[in-house]
Amino acid sequence: MMEFRGLLQKMGGEEILAVLCDDGGFCQHCQALLRTRIQNRINNGKLRELSDFRSAGSKISEPSAKKRSWSSIQTSEDGVSSLNDIGLLREQNEHVRFAEVGRKKNFYHVERIYRKPTNVLQGLELHTRVFNAEEQKKIVECVYNLQRMGRKGQLRAKTYSEPEKWMPGKGRITIQFGCCYNYAVDENGNPPGILRQEDIDPLPLLFQQMIKRMVRWHVLPPTCVPNSCIVNIYDKGDCIPPHIDHHDFLRPFCTVSFLTECDILFGTYLKIVGPGKFEGPVSIPLPVGSVLVLSGNGANSAKHCVSGVKRRRISITFRKMDERKLPYNYLPEPELQGIKPLVQRHQHENSKSPVQQNQHENSRFPVRRNQHKNFKSPVRRNQHENKKSTITNLEVLQRWPIPYSPYRGEDSYKRRRKKYLQKDDFSPLGSSTNTCILH
Repeated sequence: MMEFRGLLQKMGGEEILAVLCDDGGFCQHCQALLRTRIQNRINNGKLRELSDFRSAGSKISEPSAKKRSWSSIQTSEDGVSSLNDIGLLREQNEHVRFAEVGRKKNFYHVERIYRKPTNVLQGLELHTRVFNAEEQKKIVECVYNLQRMGRKGQLRAKTYSEPEKWMPGKGRITIQFGCCYNYAVDENGNPPGILRQEDIDPLPLLFQQMIKRMVRWHVLPPTCVPNSCIVNIYDKGDCIPPHIDHHDFLRPFCTVSFLTECDILFGTYLKIVGPGKFEGPVSIPLPVGSVLVLSGNGANSAKHCVSGVKRRRISITFRKMDERKLPYNYLPEPELQGIKPLVQRHQHENSKSPVQQNQHENSRFPVRRNQHKNFKSPVRRNQHENKKSTITNLEVLQRWPIPYSPYRGEDSYKRRRKKYLQKDDFSPLGSSTNTCILH
């Protein structure tokens, strides 16, 4: 084998091709073996060129997990790895990553709305460790690349916006995809909301993969898949004033945080302390790589804002547009159609057939030996019940006579006998069943 490998190393690629294509040919067995090895070699080369950040169907893993996955795929005697094995390993890594996501949903703060005590944070959810450090780095690089494209005029006019910093807290950079949202009444008199007549750039592929990740990992429901987003790039001192998101966007929606951690304020009344500075009753820290989901009272009753940040920060807010407010030239993204949430492993047990579930329950709670003695068939059980029901009150008195107690008195004794004895309890005179009870 070593001599044969040495001969191949001395030959060039064209010489090896000439040898393989010689008129003598190979037998059918050798041809099939060569074809299989060449095809697997091509597939392995293509798989190594795939990007680490895949769509939600094949999620990326940590660098260490990636090394383990490739080193553990040394299969079969020819050194050939199958695509099924790779898909299985990626699915296992996805389940591991999915299980590590932190979820906080019990936010609570009561304020009076129309004189009624209300939890204004109902509907808020904070999901941490959704995107790891490697993924965050790629997303941030993508945002900076979009920023450079916007400054060069390579994005549409309404997609990129970089206002002048005319006062502290003002001037954050925004990049919109999917739709153009008008924050205030513009020079043409358009009210705040989605501008349906404006053309804007579609969602980048990387952002679509982020949406698929969040839907598959139960961060967002499959009934409300976002089809638009806005990127906010904060420099030091930039902020977002108190507001409630416009109802041209459905609930829930979410915001993803990058670069630095910051606090977001919630409350029905948020106080403006100074330029870019606000105060509120509730402050929620947003870790890097986390996803804050807003729905219910947290999105509709309570306002939210971000005071001037201390360091540069990036946030991406994903929202689904109301179908009645879609831009006129809007086209749905095929990548975002038919996303299914990841099936949790403990749900597989609930998907068993009734027979399998009964077998599982019997194995968990086995019948004890002494329980078989008291077991009766349905026929015997019915006979027993019918026999019990035929006992009359008179027979009860015959079997268990009522004792006379001098402490209760004779009247009490008669009343208790009268309670058991009725007119129909006595058989006609002369009957063989006529019995006298004596005490």
